[in-house]
Formats: sequence, C-alpha cells, structure tokens
Amino acid sequence: MSNTGRNSDIGGKSTLVQRLDAFYEYDREPVTENKLHGWKTFIAMFSGEHVAGTEFVLGPLMVMHGVSAFDFFVGLLIGNILAVLSWAFMCAPVGVKTRLTIYWQLRKTCGPYLTVAYSAFYAIILCLLAGAMINVAVTAISIPFDIPNPDFVNGDVIPTFPWMVLALIVGIVIAALAVLGFEKIAHFSKICAPWMVLVFFAASLAVLADLNVNSFGEFWKAANEKIFTGVPIGNNSKYTFLHVAGFAWLCNATQHIGMADITIFRYAKKWTQGFASAFGMFLGHYMAWIASGILCAAYLAAGFTNPQPGTIALFGAGTAGAICVVIAGWTTANPTLYRAGLAIQVATPDWKRWKVTFFAGAFMIITACIPAVNAYLDRIVGYYGLFFMPLGAFIFIDIWVFPKLGLISNYAEKKKLLLSWPAAVAWIGSFVTMLFFYGKDNYPWLSQLLGEQPAWLASLQADLLFMVAPEWILSVLLYIGLSKIQQRNSEHH
Repeated sequence: MSNTGRNSDIGGKSTLVQRLDAFYEYDREPVTENKLHGWKTFIAMFSGEHVAGTEFVLGPLMVMHGVSAFDFFVGLLIGNILAVLSWAFMCAPVGVKTRLTIYWQLRKTCGPYLTVAYSAFYAIILCLLAGAMINVAVTAISIPFDIPNPDFVNGDVIPTFPWMVLALIVGIVIAALAVLGFEKIAHFSKICAPWMVLVFFAASLAVLADLNVNSFGEFWKAANEKIFTGVPIGNNSKYTFLHVAGFAWLCNATQHIGMADITIFRYAKKWTQGFASAFGMFLGHYMAWIASGILCAAYLAAGFTNPQPGTIALFGAGTAGAICVVIAGWTTANPTLYRAGLAIQVATPDWKRWKVTFFAGAFMIITACIPAVNAYLDRIVGYYGLFFMPLGAFIFIDIWVFPKLGLISNYAEKKKLLLSWPAAVAWIGSFVTMLFFYGKDNYPWLSQLLGEQPAWLASLQADLLFMVAPEWILSVLLYIGLSKIQQRNSEHH
C-alpha cells in the first residue's frame, strides 16, 4: 500500500504519531547541504549547553575538594584551551567530512556489534547526565513549594514524593523539547544563553560583598583565604592544578576527542565552527565555574549547609537566580537527551526517534531521583570520558591517518564485518590498563590482590583525571598495530 493510502486510513498527517514521525534528523545518512547551520547556531548551542546546570554542581565541587585559587584559575584556563583545540582540530573536521552521527560512523569503522555496545552504554550515561540536570532544575523549583531537597553533598538521601513529582514534570518538558530535534534545541539555546551568562556573573558579584571584597586586590586575597582555600571540606579528597586542568579537559573528552559531537557538527558549514566551543568553555566552564564556586563559598560562609544549585543561586541572585538554575538544567538536559535518543535508536532501528527519546526520558527521570549522581558527578564524568574516548580516537585515526599509512579506512564496512576485533581489543585493552593504574591505589580489593607492589609500580600514582592523554595514545597505538595485522592477514587469504 502507498504512503498516501496508509495516511488516509489513519486520518492523514493530523494524527499525533504522524506528526512526531515527521521529526526526521538524518539518523542514518549524511545531512544535506540545505540543512547546514552557521556560527550563530553553534555559539548558541555551546553557550546554552555549557553555561548550564552542571556548572552549579562542578564549581561547588571544586570548592569542596579544596582547590587553591592559583590551581583553580590557571588549571581551568589550560584545560579549557585543550578542550577548545580538541573540538576545533579533531572533532569538527570529522563531522563536516562525514556528515554522519557518531553511531553510523562507528558502524563503518568498528562494525555493528561494537556500535550497539557503545550506543547502549552511552545512552545510559547520557541519561544519567540529563537526570543530574533535572536534579539541578528541581532544586530551584522546589523552593517556592517548600519541598526539601535531597542532600547534595553526601548523596545518601532519597527525595520525598513531592520532589519526585516535580522531577517527573520537569523531565516530561525536557523530553518533549528533545523530541523536537536539533533546530528547536538550538533555538531554545539562542534565547536562553545570553541571559544565563548575565545572571551567573551578577550573582557572583552580588555575594562578593558578603566576603568583604570591594576591589580586585581584595578579591584575590579572599579567593585564597575564603573561596578556593586549598583545604578540602568534609571527607573530600584534595584537588591540585593537574586535577583541575585534567578535569576541565576530561569532562567533555567523549564529546571532542571521543568524537561524539560529530553528531552535532554534521550540521556545520565549516570545520572552523569547532572554535564556537570556546563560548561554552570560557563562558561556562571558566566564568560560570568560578561564579558558582564563589556562590558556594559565600553560602557556606553565611552559615548555611548542604549547598544545592537552587539554594546557592537563590542566595546570590534571588528569584532570577532560581529561574536561571531551572533554565540552565534544561539547556543541558535537552541536547543530552537528544543524543541519548539517537544512541538508543541504533539498537532499536524499527523505533522512531521520538519514541526512543521518550523512553530515554523515562530513565532520565529515574536517575534524577538518585542524589548520588550529583554528589559524585566529577567521578562519573571521569569514568565515562575514559570509557568512550578510545572509539572516537579510532574514527579520527581511520579517517585521517589510515590513508597515509596505506591502510583501508572503514574496513569493517567494506569487508562486511560484524565486529572489528582490532577496535574491540584496543578499546577494552586501553581502558582496562588505565583503570588498573588508577585502581591499584584506589580499589581496596585490587590493592589486596596485588599485595606489595614493585617500586616502579608503586611510584605510578595517577588519578582518574590524569588518564586522558595516556589512554588516547595507547588506544591509537594498539588500534593501528592490530589493524595492520588484520589487513595484512586478509591480503594473504
């Protein structure tokens, strides 16, 4: 039966299902020329996504981990520069060249089995991150209703039923916006981003007086003595310059050197639009982290406890601050859930994108009600960056380096392989290796298993946040070497 006949049988395009099905996002083929966007779209998207809810979590986390002022300001500068360069010179050129989502480019490079595994795990992590942003938004929405917020610092308090109802309502709104697709999300960010930047900045200025700061000289003194004191709060570990720089780079490693944002940059007219990421990094992961850190310190200095995103924003900027937290949560959760929908669709090809996005939205709402997600957001981001990054490295090497080495690009697709074993071994091998070097000092069961470590091994004490570059190098070397063996053996048969 023709499409026309089928439409007439169910009432034509007027049905809700038909309208939702019309939200086509080039899920399995390159984006066409007429759908490409310019600089304004990407500046707005990066500003909206990264001047966002996570900033109200990560800035205070740095304060809680006792970062010194110098380590914080300079470490953020270095880490964010590395992130911008990674987007501009690694991710954006691939997105513009292929015009494909990360999932369908992975299918060509690594085969469908690894693509489904990547997509399933990635969708779960994205839902966790989107859920964290619902948590951020609800900490503000709950205030006028006098609904207590879960304990952000300890992450061990289950939310009340009214709090969960608010999370459900916010989650439904976010899922609906994500279903509308790339253009609607970008438009939402264009509207919200400039206002959010001003609120962040104004709120941090407003509370400086509470810290007895009236000049820049006084600010630097207060930054060292009252804000970024270098002394951890509670049971938190001590963060140094390398922690801050590594985290600023690692927190989006999956998106840039991990190539996940080729899904976004497939809509870019030119690869140079990757530099639009600077607006997200320096308005969001620099200015906004500093602002939220100041808000957290002022909030604690005023005698309050349990610094929640909503409460510290209300403390600094009143109602405008609380509203900013809500919008900030949405502008991060929307594109995050959009990516999650595309990821799940790889494993459910017969489902329309809107269906899988709502499915992901349901899981997102559940994770929003787990306070530990926000309490350990820095660790979650670290683990997921290390876990997914190698597959993005394979795409980069496959497209730009393999032709120069005389190797065949997209080998899995051309040979109709269900699994690229070089990619599988290099992915798991590099991740497990990095996890071992971190875990030997941080996982008690592994420490006991190893017993007394050799001197050379004991001297290597690397935090999770230091592993990005070593893992990238190791995964690439393994992938190139194993691919050479695979392709050479194939020629001999």
